Amino acid sequence: AAMWRALAAAAAPARALLRVPPARRAASLAVSPAAGPADGQVETRVVGLSPGQPVTLRAVAADDRGCLFQSCAHYRADSRGELHLGTDASHGGDYTGVEPMGLFWSLAPAGMEKPYQRFIPRSTGAPMKVEVLVHQGHSPPGAIPGAVVAKAEVQRLFTAPGVRRIRLKEGVVRGSLFLPPGDGPFPGVIDMYGDEGGLIEFRSSLLATHGFAALSLPYFDFEDLPRVLKELKLEYFEEAARFLQRHPKVKGPGVGVIGTGKGAELALSMITFLPEVVAAVSISGCSSNTVADLHYGEMTLPGLRFDMNKVSVSDTGVFDISEALDDPANPANSPCVIPIEKAEGHFLLVVGEDDRMWKSSLYAELAIRRLRQHGKENFELLSYPGAGHRIDPPSTPFCQVALDRVLGVPVLGGGESKAHAHAQEHSWGKIQEFLHLHLG
Repeated sequence: AAMWRALAAAAAPARALLRVPPARRAASLAVSPAAGPADGQVETRVVGLSPGQPVTLRAVAADDRGCLFQSCAHYRADSRGELHLGTDASHGGDYTGVEPMGLFWSLAPAGMEKPYQRFIPRSTGAPMKVEVLVHQGHSPPGAIPGAVVAKAEVQRLFTAPGVRRIRLKEGVVRGSLFLPPGDGPFPGVIDMYGDEGGLIEFRSSLLATHGFAALSLPYFDFEDLPRVLKELKLEYFEEAARFLQRHPKVKGPGVGVIGTGKGAELALSMITFLPEVVAAVSISGCSSNTVADLHYGEMTLPGLRFDMNKVSVSDTGVFDISEALDDPANPANSPCVIPIEKAEGHFLLVVGEDDRMWKSSLYAELAIRRLRQHGKENFELLSYPGAGHRIDPPSTPFCQVALDRVLGVPVLGGGESKAHAHAQEHSWGKIQEFLHLHLG
Protein backbone atom coordinates (compact mmCIF):
# COMPACT_ATOMS: atom_id res chain seq x y z
CA ALA A 1 0.00 0.00 0.00
CA ALA A 2 2.89 2.29 0.82
CA MET A 3 4.33 1.70 -2.67
CA TRP A 4 1.02 2.66 -4.36
CA ARG A 5 0.83 5.82 -2.28
CA ALA A 6 4.37 6.77 -3.31
CA LEU A 7 3.57 6.15 -6.99
CA ALA A 8 0.34 8.21 -6.74
CA ALA A 9 2.26 11.07 -5.08
CA ALA A 10 4.87 11.03 -7.83
CA ALA A 11 2.18 11.10 -10.54
CA ALA A 12 0.19 14.00 -8.97
CA PRO A 13 2.45 16.83 -10.29
CA ALA A 14 2.33 15.33 -13.78
CA ARG A 15 -1.50 15.20 -13.69
CA ALA A 16 -1.59 18.80 -12.41
CA LEU A 17 0.57 19.90 -15.34
CA LEU A 18 -1.90 18.39 -17.79
CA ARG A 19 -4.70 20.53 -16.27
CA VAL A 20 -2.85 23.91 -16.37
CA PRO A 21 -4.16 26.19 -19.18
CA PRO A 22 -1.53 27.84 -21.37
CA ALA A 23 0.13 30.64 -19.40
CA ARG A 24 -0.98 34.19 -20.17
CA ARG A 25 0.05 37.25 -18.30
CA ALA A 26 -2.44 38.65 -15.83
CA ALA A 27 -4.20 41.90 -16.63
CA SER A 28 -2.93 44.93 -14.75
CA LEU A 29 -4.34 48.43 -14.25
CA ALA A 30 -2.27 51.56 -13.73
CA VAL A 31 -3.79 54.90 -12.76
CA SER A 32 -1.26 57.71 -12.50
CA PRO A 33 -0.59 59.74 -10.53
CA ALA A 34 -1.74 57.38 -7.76
CA ALA A 35 -2.02 60.48 -5.56
CA GLY A 36 -2.54 63.90 -7.12
CA PRO A 37 -4.59 67.10 -6.98
CA ALA A 38 -8.37 66.56 -7.01
CA ASP A 39 -8.77 68.97 -9.94
CA GLY A 40 -5.98 67.31 -11.96
CA GLN A 41 -6.25 64.66 -14.67
CA VAL A 42 -5.20 61.05 -14.25
CA GLU A 43 -4.00 58.62 -16.90
CA THR A 44 -5.67 55.20 -16.80
CA ARG A 45 -4.17 52.21 -18.67
CA VAL A 46 -4.97 48.49 -18.70
CA VAL A 47 -2.56 45.92 -20.15
CA GLY A 48 -2.57 42.12 -20.35
CA LEU A 49 -6.10 41.68 -21.73
CA SER A 50 -6.94 39.52 -24.76
CA PRO A 51 -7.17 41.44 -28.06
CA GLY A 52 -10.68 42.89 -28.37
CA GLN A 53 -11.67 41.68 -24.88
CA PRO A 54 -14.80 43.44 -23.55
CA VAL A 55 -14.38 44.86 -20.03
CA THR A 56 -16.30 47.14 -17.70
CA LEU A 57 -14.32 49.76 -15.79
CA ARG A 58 -15.83 50.84 -12.48
CA ALA A 59 -14.96 53.55 -9.98
CA VAL A 60 -16.11 53.29 -6.36
CA ALA A 61 -15.73 55.97 -3.66
CA ALA A 62 -17.34 56.84 -0.33
CA ASP A 63 -18.02 60.38 0.89
CA ASP A 64 -17.29 61.65 4.41
CA ARG A 65 -20.61 60.29 5.66
CA GLY A 66 -19.95 56.81 4.26
CA CYS A 67 -22.38 57.12 1.34
CA LEU A 68 -21.14 54.94 -1.53
CA PHE A 69 -20.80 56.41 -5.03
CA GLN A 70 -19.99 54.47 -8.18
CA SER A 71 -19.72 54.76 -11.96
CA CYS A 72 -19.03 52.36 -14.84
CA ALA A 73 -18.11 52.37 -18.53
CA HIS A 74 -17.75 49.72 -21.25
CA TYR A 75 -14.48 49.32 -23.18
CA ARG A 76 -12.81 46.90 -25.57
CA ALA A 77 -9.10 46.11 -25.52
CA ASP A 78 -7.14 46.97 -28.67
CA SER A 79 -5.25 44.45 -30.84
CA ARG A 80 -2.42 44.35 -28.27
CA GLY A 81 -4.81 43.63 -25.40
CA GLU A 82 -4.39 47.17 -24.06
CA LEU A 83 -6.67 50.02 -23.11
CA HIS A 84 -5.92 53.72 -22.60
CA LEU A 85 -8.75 55.96 -21.35
CA GLY A 86 -7.02 59.00 -22.88
CA THR A 87 -7.49 57.67 -26.44
CA ASP A 88 -10.00 54.78 -26.29
CA ALA A 89 -13.75 55.41 -26.30
CA SER A 90 -16.33 54.04 -23.90
CA HIS A 91 -19.15 52.27 -25.77
CA GLY A 92 -21.70 52.32 -22.94
CA GLY A 93 -22.31 52.55 -19.21
CA ASP A 94 -22.51 55.97 -17.56
CA TYR A 95 -20.90 57.84 -20.49
CA THR A 96 -19.66 57.24 -24.04
CA GLY A 97 -16.76 58.55 -26.07
CA VAL A 98 -13.15 59.37 -25.14
CA GLU A 99 -13.37 60.75 -21.60
CA PRO A 100 -10.14 60.36 -19.60
CA MET A 101 -11.93 61.52 -16.40
CA GLY A 102 -15.37 60.09 -17.13
CA LEU A 103 -15.27 57.57 -14.28
CA PHE A 104 -14.73 60.42 -11.82
CA TRP A 105 -17.27 62.99 -12.97
CA SER A 106 -19.99 60.37 -13.49
CA LEU A 107 -19.79 59.04 -9.90
CA ALA A 108 -23.35 58.85 -8.51
CA PRO A 109 -24.97 57.34 -5.40
CA ALA A 110 -24.87 53.53 -5.55
CA GLY A 111 -28.19 51.68 -5.93
CA MET A 112 -28.57 50.93 -2.21
CA GLU A 113 -28.00 54.58 -1.22
CA LYS A 114 -30.53 57.40 -1.04
CA PRO A 115 -30.70 59.05 -4.47
CA TYR A 116 -30.04 62.74 -5.20
CA GLN A 117 -27.03 63.05 -2.91
CA ARG A 118 -24.24 65.37 -3.97
CA PHE A 119 -20.62 64.26 -3.55
CA ILE A 120 -19.20 67.21 -1.58
CA PRO A 121 -15.93 66.70 0.26
CA ARG A 122 -16.50 68.11 3.77
CA SER A 123 -12.95 67.57 4.99
CA THR A 124 -10.20 68.90 2.75
CA GLY A 125 -7.44 67.42 4.92
CA ALA A 126 -8.15 63.82 3.94
CA PRO A 127 -7.81 62.63 0.33
CA MET A 128 -10.79 61.31 -1.59
CA LYS A 129 -10.02 57.62 -2.20
CA VAL A 130 -11.33 56.11 -5.42
CA GLU A 131 -11.01 52.42 -6.23
CA VAL A 132 -10.90 51.69 -9.97
CA LEU A 133 -11.75 48.11 -11.02
CA VAL A 134 -11.61 46.22 -14.30
CA HIS A 135 -14.36 43.56 -14.67
CA GLN A 136 -14.80 40.86 -17.29
CA GLY A 137 -17.50 41.56 -19.89
CA HIS A 138 -19.94 44.45 -20.24
CA SER A 139 -22.34 44.88 -17.33
CA PRO A 140 -24.92 47.72 -17.38
CA PRO A 141 -25.00 50.33 -14.57
CA GLY A 142 -26.58 48.87 -11.45
CA ALA A 143 -26.10 45.23 -12.54
CA ILE A 144 -23.76 42.81 -10.77
CA PRO A 145 -20.47 43.15 -12.68
CA GLY A 146 -18.31 40.28 -13.93
CA ALA A 147 -15.20 38.95 -12.20
CA VAL A 148 -12.52 41.49 -11.25
CA VAL A 149 -9.39 41.08 -13.40
CA ALA A 150 -7.44 44.11 -12.09
CA LYS A 151 -7.82 47.02 -9.67
CA ALA A 152 -6.01 50.08 -8.32
CA GLU A 153 -6.63 52.83 -5.76
CA VAL A 154 -6.29 56.54 -6.52
CA GLN A 155 -6.06 59.35 -3.98
CA ARG A 156 -7.45 62.75 -4.97
CA LEU A 157 -5.91 65.49 -2.82
CA PHE A 158 -7.74 68.75 -2.07
CA THR A 159 -4.80 70.27 -0.21
CA ALA A 160 -1.29 70.30 -1.67
CA PRO A 161 1.68 69.62 0.62
CA GLY A 162 2.58 72.83 2.48
CA VAL A 163 -0.86 74.49 2.16
CA ARG A 164 -1.93 75.85 5.57
CA ARG A 165 -5.53 75.94 6.79
CA ILE A 166 -6.30 78.54 9.46
CA ARG A 167 -9.71 78.52 11.14
CA LEU A 168 -11.03 82.04 11.42
CA LYS A 169 -12.72 83.93 14.24
CA GLU A 170 -11.85 87.49 13.33
CA GLY A 171 -14.37 89.99 14.75
CA VAL A 172 -17.70 88.78 13.33
CA VAL A 173 -16.06 86.93 10.43
CA ARG A 174 -15.99 83.12 10.40
CA GLY A 175 -14.46 80.63 8.00
CA SER A 176 -11.15 79.13 6.93
CA LEU A 177 -8.13 80.78 5.34
CA PHE A 178 -6.01 78.59 3.06
CA LEU A 179 -2.46 79.82 2.42
CA PRO A 180 -0.15 78.37 -0.26
CA PRO A 181 3.33 77.19 0.75
CA GLY A 182 6.08 79.84 0.62
CA ASP A 183 6.50 83.44 1.74
CA GLY A 184 4.07 85.10 -0.66
CA PRO A 185 2.56 87.57 -0.95
CA PHE A 186 -0.26 85.81 -2.79
CA PRO A 187 -3.34 87.13 -4.62
CA GLY A 188 -6.26 87.05 -2.15
CA VAL A 189 -9.69 85.56 -3.00
CA ILE A 190 -12.90 85.20 -0.97
CA ASP A 191 -14.85 82.05 -1.85
CA MET A 192 -18.60 81.61 -1.21
CA TYR A 193 -21.26 79.04 -2.00
CA GLY A 194 -25.03 79.32 -2.13
CA ASP A 195 -28.13 78.86 -0.05
CA GLU A 196 -27.04 75.45 1.29
CA GLY A 197 -25.25 77.40 4.04
CA GLY A 198 -22.39 76.22 6.23
CA LEU A 199 -18.69 76.09 5.41
CA ILE A 200 -17.69 74.53 2.07
CA GLU A 201 -13.91 74.53 1.72
CA PHE A 202 -12.84 72.31 -1.18
CA ARG A 203 -12.70 75.09 -3.82
CA SER A 204 -10.71 77.31 -1.46
CA SER A 205 -8.17 74.59 -0.71
CA LEU A 206 -7.74 73.92 -4.45
CA LEU A 207 -7.29 77.67 -5.09
CA ALA A 208 -4.54 77.68 -2.44
CA THR A 209 -2.96 74.72 -4.24
CA HIS A 210 -2.83 77.01 -7.31
CA GLY A 211 -1.16 79.88 -5.46
CA PHE A 212 -4.08 81.96 -4.10
CA ALA A 213 -4.66 82.96 -0.49
CA ALA A 214 -8.28 81.79 -0.35
CA LEU A 215 -10.78 82.63 2.38
CA SER A 216 -13.69 80.18 2.49
CA LEU A 217 -16.47 82.42 3.81
CA PRO A 218 -19.73 81.05 5.26
CA TYR A 219 -22.50 83.60 5.83
CA PHE A 220 -25.20 81.60 7.61
CA ASP A 221 -25.80 78.26 9.33
CA PHE A 222 -22.26 78.02 10.73
CA GLU A 223 -21.05 78.41 14.33
CA ASP A 224 -22.54 81.65 15.72
CA LEU A 225 -23.71 83.01 12.34
CA PRO A 226 -27.53 83.25 11.82
CA ARG A 227 -29.16 79.84 11.37
CA VAL A 228 -31.31 80.88 8.41
CA LEU A 229 -30.94 83.26 5.49
CA LYS A 230 -33.33 86.06 6.54
CA GLU A 231 -31.39 89.26 5.95
CA LEU A 232 -27.76 90.03 5.28
CA LYS A 233 -25.49 92.90 6.19
CA LEU A 234 -22.82 93.79 3.66
CA GLU A 235 -20.67 94.98 6.59
CA TYR A 236 -19.93 91.30 7.37
CA PHE A 237 -18.49 90.82 3.87
CA GLU A 238 -16.69 94.16 4.10
CA GLU A 239 -14.95 93.00 7.28
CA ALA A 240 -13.90 89.79 5.55
CA ALA A 241 -12.54 91.72 2.54
CA ARG A 242 -10.58 94.09 4.81
CA PHE A 243 -9.20 91.21 6.87
CA LEU A 244 -7.95 89.46 3.71
CA GLN A 245 -6.63 92.65 2.11
CA ARG A 246 -4.57 93.50 5.22
CA HIS A 247 -3.22 90.01 5.77
CA PRO A 248 0.61 90.05 5.55
CA LYS A 249 0.59 87.10 3.11
CA VAL A 250 -1.86 88.80 0.72
CA LYS A 251 -0.77 90.86 -2.25
CA GLY A 252 -2.61 94.16 -2.63
CA PRO A 253 -4.04 96.48 -3.37
CA GLY A 254 -7.38 94.69 -3.93
CA VAL A 255 -8.83 91.22 -3.43
CA GLY A 256 -11.04 89.02 -5.57
CA VAL A 257 -14.22 87.11 -4.85
CA ILE A 258 -15.70 83.94 -6.36
CA GLY A 259 -19.22 82.73 -5.65
CA THR A 260 -21.80 80.20 -6.85
CA GLY A 261 -25.59 80.78 -6.81
CA LYS A 262 -26.46 83.12 -3.91
CA GLY A 263 -22.70 83.46 -3.33
CA ALA A 264 -22.29 84.72 -6.92
CA GLU A 265 -24.89 87.40 -6.39
CA LEU A 266 -23.14 88.44 -3.14
CA ALA A 267 -19.89 88.64 -5.13
CA LEU A 268 -21.60 91.12 -7.50
CA SER A 269 -22.77 93.22 -4.53
CA MET A 270 -19.30 93.15 -2.96
CA ILE A 271 -17.48 94.40 -6.06
CA THR A 272 -20.21 97.05 -6.54
CA PHE A 273 -20.08 98.55 -3.03
CA LEU A 274 -16.69 97.59 -1.55
CA PRO A 275 -13.58 99.29 -2.95
CA GLU A 276 -11.40 96.49 -1.52
CA VAL A 277 -12.88 94.06 -4.08
CA VAL A 278 -11.49 94.50 -7.60
CA ALA A 279 -12.39 91.20 -9.35
CA ALA A 280 -15.58 89.12 -9.09
CA VAL A 281 -16.30 85.65 -10.49
CA SER A 282 -20.06 85.01 -10.61
CA ILE A 283 -20.96 81.35 -11.27
CA SER A 284 -24.68 80.92 -12.02
CA GLY A 285 -25.57 84.15 -10.23
CA CYS A 286 -28.48 86.57 -10.46
CA SER A 287 -28.06 90.22 -11.45
CA SER A 288 -30.50 91.23 -8.70
CA ASN A 289 -30.44 90.62 -4.97
CA THR A 290 -32.61 87.59 -4.13
CA VAL A 291 -34.52 86.09 -1.19
CA ALA A 292 -32.88 87.95 1.72
CA ASP A 293 -32.77 91.76 1.98
CA LEU A 294 -29.21 93.09 1.81
CA HIS A 295 -28.37 96.06 4.07
CA TYR A 296 -25.35 98.32 3.89
CA GLY A 297 -25.44 101.34 6.17
CA GLU A 298 -28.63 103.25 5.29
CA MET A 299 -29.08 101.39 1.99
CA THR A 300 -31.24 98.28 1.49
CA LEU A 301 -31.49 96.10 -1.61
CA PRO A 302 -34.72 94.12 -1.18
CA GLY A 303 -34.60 90.45 -2.18
CA LEU A 304 -36.50 89.09 -5.16
CA ARG A 305 -38.94 86.45 -3.94
CA PHE A 306 -39.73 82.91 -5.06
CA ASP A 307 -43.35 82.21 -5.99
CA MET A 308 -43.92 78.61 -4.91
CA ASN A 309 -47.04 78.45 -7.12
CA LYS A 310 -44.69 78.48 -10.12
CA VAL A 311 -42.87 75.34 -9.02
CA SER A 312 -43.64 72.20 -11.03
CA VAL A 313 -43.15 68.66 -9.76
CA SER A 314 -42.36 65.72 -12.08
CA ASP A 315 -43.95 62.26 -11.86
CA THR A 316 -40.83 61.09 -10.02
CA GLY A 317 -41.23 63.84 -7.38
CA VAL A 318 -38.44 66.13 -8.65
CA PHE A 319 -39.09 69.84 -8.14
CA ASP A 320 -38.40 72.29 -10.99
CA ILE A 321 -38.06 75.78 -9.54
CA SER A 322 -36.61 77.45 -12.68
CA GLU A 323 -39.72 79.62 -13.23
CA ALA A 324 -40.32 80.48 -9.57
CA LEU A 325 -38.05 83.51 -9.01
CA ASP A 326 -39.72 86.89 -9.59
CA ASP A 327 -38.64 88.41 -12.92
CA PRO A 328 -35.66 90.76 -12.34
CA ALA A 329 -36.44 92.53 -15.66
CA ASN A 330 -39.89 93.57 -14.43
CA PRO A 331 -39.73 97.35 -13.66
CA ALA A 332 -41.60 96.67 -10.39
CA ASN A 333 -38.53 94.73 -9.23
CA SER A 334 -35.98 97.43 -10.12
CA PRO A 335 -35.20 98.20 -6.40
CA CYS A 336 -33.66 94.67 -6.19
CA VAL A 337 -31.20 95.22 -9.07
CA ILE A 338 -27.53 95.32 -8.05
CA PRO A 339 -26.10 98.58 -9.54
CA ILE A 340 -23.00 96.82 -10.91
CA GLU A 341 -22.19 99.78 -13.19
CA LYS A 342 -20.77 101.45 -10.06
CA ALA A 343 -18.05 98.79 -9.77
CA GLU A 344 -14.51 99.85 -10.63
CA GLY A 345 -13.27 96.27 -10.95
CA HIS A 346 -13.74 93.41 -13.42
CA PHE A 347 -16.42 90.72 -13.76
CA LEU A 348 -16.22 87.14 -14.98
CA LEU A 349 -19.71 85.70 -15.50
CA VAL A 350 -19.87 81.89 -15.75
CA VAL A 351 -23.20 80.30 -16.70
CA GLY A 352 -24.61 76.94 -17.78
CA GLU A 353 -27.17 77.39 -20.53
CA ASP A 354 -29.22 74.49 -19.10
CA ASP A 355 -29.25 75.87 -15.53
CA ARG A 356 -32.67 74.80 -14.19
CA MET A 357 -32.22 76.23 -10.71
CA TRP A 358 -32.88 79.66 -12.18
CA LYS A 359 -32.25 81.50 -15.45
CA SER A 360 -28.58 82.39 -14.96
CA SER A 361 -28.02 82.83 -18.73
CA LEU A 362 -30.73 85.49 -18.82
CA TYR A 363 -29.38 87.16 -15.65
CA ALA A 364 -25.90 87.36 -17.21
CA GLU A 365 -27.43 89.01 -20.28
CA LEU A 366 -29.21 91.55 -18.04
CA ALA A 367 -25.94 92.29 -16.21
CA ILE A 368 -24.02 92.77 -19.46
CA ARG A 369 -26.76 94.98 -20.90
CA ARG A 370 -26.64 97.14 -17.78
CA LEU A 371 -22.84 97.49 -17.94
CA ARG A 372 -22.93 98.37 -21.66
CA GLN A 373 -25.68 100.96 -21.14
CA HIS A 374 -23.22 102.70 -18.81
CA GLY A 375 -20.39 102.47 -21.36
CA LYS A 376 -18.56 99.67 -19.52
CA GLU A 377 -16.76 96.68 -21.03
CA ASN A 378 -15.20 95.42 -17.77
CA PHE A 379 -16.58 91.90 -18.09
CA GLU A 380 -16.05 88.49 -19.66
CA LEU A 381 -18.77 85.89 -20.20
CA LEU A 382 -18.27 82.11 -20.24
CA SER A 383 -21.53 80.50 -21.37
CA TYR A 384 -21.70 76.71 -21.65
CA PRO A 385 -24.37 74.83 -23.66
CA GLY A 386 -25.60 71.74 -21.81
CA ALA A 387 -24.14 72.76 -18.44
CA GLY A 388 -26.32 72.97 -15.33
CA HIS A 389 -26.36 75.16 -12.25
CA ARG A 390 -23.42 74.23 -10.10
CA ILE A 391 -20.19 74.54 -12.09
CA ASP A 392 -17.47 73.31 -9.71
CA PRO A 393 -13.75 72.53 -10.14
CA PRO A 394 -12.93 69.77 -12.68
CA SER A 395 -14.00 66.15 -12.10
CA THR A 396 -16.44 67.11 -9.33
CA PRO A 397 -19.17 64.47 -9.80
CA PHE A 398 -22.08 65.79 -11.83
CA CYS A 399 -25.40 65.90 -9.97
CA GLN A 400 -28.42 66.79 -12.13
CA VAL A 401 -30.91 66.55 -9.26
CA ALA A 402 -29.87 67.25 -5.66
CA LEU A 403 -31.69 67.15 -2.36
CA ASP A 404 -32.30 70.77 -1.35
CA ARG A 405 -31.16 71.48 2.21
CA VAL A 406 -33.86 74.09 2.83
CA LEU A 407 -36.84 72.49 1.07
CA GLY A 408 -35.84 68.91 1.87
CA VAL A 409 -36.96 67.76 -1.59
CA PRO A 410 -35.05 66.82 -4.78
CA VAL A 411 -34.55 69.92 -6.94
CA LEU A 412 -33.53 69.94 -10.61
CA GLY A 413 -30.19 71.67 -11.23
CA GLY A 414 -30.18 70.92 -14.96
CA GLY A 415 -27.37 70.03 -17.32
CA GLU A 416 -26.15 66.96 -19.15
CA SER A 417 -23.23 65.12 -17.53
CA LYS A 418 -20.62 65.25 -20.31
CA ALA A 419 -21.28 68.89 -21.31
CA HIS A 420 -21.29 69.89 -17.64
CA ALA A 421 -18.00 68.08 -16.98
CA HIS A 422 -16.37 69.86 -19.93
CA ALA A 423 -17.69 73.21 -18.65
CA GLN A 424 -16.10 72.52 -15.25
CA GLU A 425 -12.78 71.65 -16.88
CA HIS A 426 -12.68 74.71 -19.17
CA SER A 427 -14.01 77.32 -16.72
CA TRP A 428 -11.60 76.37 -13.92
CA GLY A 429 -8.57 77.32 -16.01
CA LYS A 430 -10.27 80.53 -17.19
CA ILE A 431 -11.24 81.51 -13.61
CA GLN A 432 -7.63 81.19 -12.46
CA GLU A 433 -6.38 83.20 -15.47
CA PHE A 434 -8.92 85.94 -14.73
CA LEU A 435 -8.00 86.16 -11.03
CA HIS A 436 -4.25 86.18 -11.76
CA LEU A 437 -4.75 88.89 -14.39
CA HIS A 438 -6.64 91.25 -12.06
CA LEU A 439 -5.00 90.42 -8.72
CA GLY A 440 -1.38 90.03 -9.89
